[in-house]
Parts: sequence; structure tokens; C-alpha cells
Amino acid sequence: MREAFGRLHFQAKANNNGGLTRNPKIFDERYHIGNDYKYSNLSFLYIYKHLIYYTSLGATGTGKSRLSIDLSTRFPRSEIINSDKMQRYNGLDITTNKIPLHERNGVPHHLLGDVESIEADVSPSQFRSTAGSTISNIASTGNLPLLVGGSNSFIHALLVEAFDPRVNDVFAAPDSVSHLLRYDCCFLWVDMAWSVLSDYLCERVDDMLDSGMLEELAQFYDPTKEGVRVGLRKAIGVPEFDKYFKKYPPWESKENGTVPPPKEGCNNQARSAAYEEAVREIKDNTCRLAKRQIWKIERLRQSGWELNGLDGTATFEAILKKKEWRSIWEKEVLEPSVKAVNRFLE
Repeated sequence: MREAFGRLHFQAKANNNGGLTRNPKIFDERYHIGNDYKYSNLSFLYIYKHLIYYTSLGATGTGKSRLSIDLSTRFPRSEIINSDKMQRYNGLDITTNKIPLHERNGVPHHLLGDVESIEADVSPSQFRSTAGSTISNIASTGNLPLLVGGSNSFIHALLVEAFDPRVNDVFAAPDSVSHLLRYDCCFLWVDMAWSVLSDYLCERVDDMLDSGMLEELAQFYDPTKEGVRVGLRKAIGVPEFDKYFKKYPPWESKENGTVPPPKEGCNNQARSAAYEEAVREIKDNTCRLAKRQIWKIERLRQSGWELNGLDGTATFEAILKKKEWRSIWEKEVLEPSVKAVNRFLE
């Protein structure tokens, strides 16, 4: 099961002399978050003059990619800019959960798998520069940039007026998150019960393994890189299965190249236990990542970013129960999102 939903957007316009046109109207419809609710997806909308930009950020597993595709059908001539840190790298498409080409519905995607140096970190400063240029290039054609991704440090770096490139993790220091943005924004927040999100994240790991994640990681494994945690090697799944492959190395198949160790063998029981341990660690670390992202979103809210809530709980519950979910998503998330954007643009 791939991410079923997606991200949001930001709209902008440029005045005749190229400066920003401030729109004082901010869509401010607050949504009460109960004790069992946690952040699932955040989207925001910027206004310039003549050009529409969309952007969205959220915790892992909230389906931001799917929603960005859905919104591109409601707001035509859209082009998507990825702001997920691990998805910037070329490789490990299943492990990093990149949206497959056939699911993009012909919508152009930028900054997705474009970094060839998989052992070099991409900094927020680099993203601010690259994404800013990409937005300008798309806008110059009259198309609509949609910024989509869950790396909150990247989103913050791109949007704030004053950015200090010396600070690599703005969320690590107190009072470092700025509420002064380069654009007026409308934030749409899709939340859900943590119990639902955590169950979905664990099921998504199983689906990724069924889709070939293990084979992908076996081909990526390099015993000479043990302990190296930079660039793409930081992706969840790499360190967990590196430990497994160290005990049970991949082997070469004439037909299929590098493949995981065969399931049969004298150490099958121990191998199975090591495999299950790796999977368990991936699920645990994915949930920790989601909680960390939720905490960062709360930091943004507490710093003055105006967040407007939408509830995705029922949609994800339907997905987990293998029930029809699309109509629920459209009713409770997609349509309210479209209406909020249109109201903001009036």
C-alpha cells in the first residue's frame, strides 16, 4: 500500500516591479486537536500576484504525494517541487517512498532523485537556493509550483525572511524558529489520531518490503561503508538492514545480480529472527521520525505559523480496514482544502 494521499500548496503573485504583494487576509479557521490527535499533514499557501504557488509539509506516511497530485487536477498547470530530504537522492526509490512515475499523472516533478552524490548531505541553505531558483523558473513559464515534502528544516529555510545558513538544525535551539515569512501563508493541517497513524506506518513498511525494499537494500549494501551515516545512507532501512546483511551477506545471482541471502539454509531460524529484528527496528524508527516531525510542526505553530486543521483519521482507518477510502478523503480533506484555498484567494 503506497501513500494514499498527499500535500498541499501555496499561491503567490508578483507585482509589476517584481516585489511581493502582501495579502493581509489569512484564512484563520482553527481546528481543535483532541488528546489522541497528532499532526499528520501540513500545507500552506502563498500569495503573489499573477502566479500561484502551493506548498505542503507533514509527518511521514500522511500521503502528501497523493494529495499533491489530486490538487494538481483542481489547480491546472501545476509542477511539483520535492522538499523531502531523502527523496532528493538518486536511488532507493522504494525505501525512500518516492512516488512512482505512473502515479504522477503526467505532473512534472522537480528536485526528486536529482542528487547523484549519495554520500553528501544536502543542507537547508542549499535547498533554499535550489528550490528558490526552481520556483522562479516554473513561475516564469506561467505554471504553478507545488512544494511538497516532509523535511521541516527545508521548508523553514525556504520560507523565512531571515535565514542563517550557519544554523543547520533550526529546531535544535530555543527561539530559533522564525514566524516572519517571505510570503503571506494559508496553512492547512491534516491531522489524525496517533494510534491510526502509527498502525498505518507499520503496515506501510510491510507493503514496501512486499514491493521489493529488501532486494533494493541488498543491492545498495556495501560492507566497506559500515557505520557511514551521511547522505542517502541516513535513510531509514539502510542501517537496520546493514546489520542484517553483515550477518547474512547478499549473494550474486547470474540471473538477478545481487540478491538477499536465500531463505533456506542451516541457519534459517537465526536468519529469520535477524530479519524480523531489522523490520521491527525500521517500524520503530519510522514512528520515532513521525513523532519528531510532529514536534517540529508544533514548534512552527507555537512560533506563530497559522495552522488550520483537517481530520484524516477516518480516511486512514478505512485504508487499514481495506475499505473504500477515497470518498471519505474527498469529503473530509480534499474538498475542504480546495475551498479553503479558494476562500484565501478571493
